[in-house]
Amino acid sequence: MPGRVPDDEQARVFAHGDFDAAELAAAKAGRTVSVCIPARNEAATIGPIVHSIVAGLTAGGGGLPLVDEVIVVDDGSTDDTGAIATRAGARVIGGDTPSGGKGQAMRVALREAQGDLVAFIDGDVTNFGPHFVTGLLGPLLTDDTTTVVKGFYQRPLNGAPDGGGRVTELMARPVIDLLYPALAVIRQPLAGETAAPRWVFEKCVPADGYAVELALLIDAASHFGVETVAQVDLGVRVHRNRPLSELRPQATDILAAALARSPLV
Repeated sequence: MPGRVPDDEQARVFAHGDFDAAELAAAKAGRTVSVCIPARNEAATIGPIVHSIVAGLTAGGGGLPLVDEVIVVDDGSTDDTGAIATRAGARVIGGDTPSGGKGQAMRVALREAQGDLVAFIDGDVTNFGPHFVTGLLGPLLTDDTTTVVKGFYQRPLNGAPDGGGRVTELMARPVIDLLYPALAVIRQPLAGETAAPRWVFEKCVPADGYAVELALLIDAASHFGVETVAQVDLGVRVHRNRPLSELRPQATDILAAALARSPLV
């Protein structure tokens, strides 16, 4: 197993470089892997993301036999997201309803995916590389006690080298500090880069909307213990940052999910 980075007694922290794609493919031992991408109006970025995975990490695309399928859930796009993803090699499916929300799109992906291990990545990353996938799969394929893997990264904002994650700092972290202090070791609780065995997702059914990431952590920690959650440094993540006016619905969903699960409320 790759060496763990000392962080906290209840946190297992890795770097994406700890995991070699060929070694992970050999470690599958008969298990299958699905990579799922919920996407809405991501025509500008979805093609390179899918192509990177298919060409580098699937046997059918000429790469390593690590990923068995790439699924894009086209969640009510009004652009060419679905067509571009199909041409790049993904299996594209629609959400339950147009613009159903991220959590709903993840449930659709889980319903359609065949993998024993399922990794979710966001569809708006402009500097995507295969290490996003290998980083997420590494702790699952090398340690059977891992239940959930969360990515973390540096997030540039408006030309500055850091500063992204405004909802995380202004809503998710204060909520965690007050209601779920054991989760304070999770560096980026709202990261869209998440992976888990299928049975974990079946036990911790993804919540609706933007609440899905925090709800998954709360539920996984409740069922299995926060010590079973692994974190992987994925480096720098460049993506579309939403204007401040669009962040309130995210914050509202997150607060609602946290309050609904708290025994203190």
